[in-house]
Amino acid sequence: MTFKKKLMRLTDMTNTWAEKQTKKKNETICIPWSFLRDLVLNHPDMLKRVNLFALAIYDLVIFPKVLGHLEVAVVNFFERLKQGINPVPTILAETFRSLSNCRRKGERRFIGCAQLLNVWILSHFWKVERTTFHMFSKTFSPLEAYLKKEWPKEVNEQHWVSVFQNLRAEDITWRAPWIHPSVLLYRVGDQD
Repeated sequence: MTFKKKLMRLTDMTNTWAEKQTKKKNETICIPWSFLRDLVLNHPDMLKRVNLFALAIYDLVIFPKVLGHLEVAVVNFFERLKQGINPVPTILAETFRSLSNCRRKGERRFIGCAQLLNVWILSHFWKVERTTFHMFSKTFSPLEAYLKKEWPKEVNEQHWVSVFQNLRAEDITWRAPWIHPSVLLYRVGDQD
């Protein structure tokens, strides 16, 4: 399915509208964010508004590759989200790709969600006390716990260089502390 058809399906707009909004910017097919914003604010279907707002967040905050524009790759990704795929590997891959480009090509701009990268680094490279009952509590909020935690102040570039150069496997929290480990069922021979 083409970008225009996906755009039409997501927005309930006509082919003429999709044709008119579609642009090519830096070799990328996209539409200006202003058109999506207008739909988020004015679409008659509230569920479509919510979906378009979520799409805008993915495009503007998590994958801001073409500034001020919604690009085809984000629409494709958003379509796959609706099919139930896990977004984490894609977000991490894009983050690492952008960081690699910053280092390898000397690009001065990180293309990704710096806030998410910051939360991920701080929550994985500083040990977090685990409380096993949190996943059963209706009042526990991982984001609130993150915001209340005391993090190092006055962190400069030299500090980060030191942290990453001296990092050991046991210093890293390999899974979020609020994730409840699942029991895995598997088959052995003829036994289930």
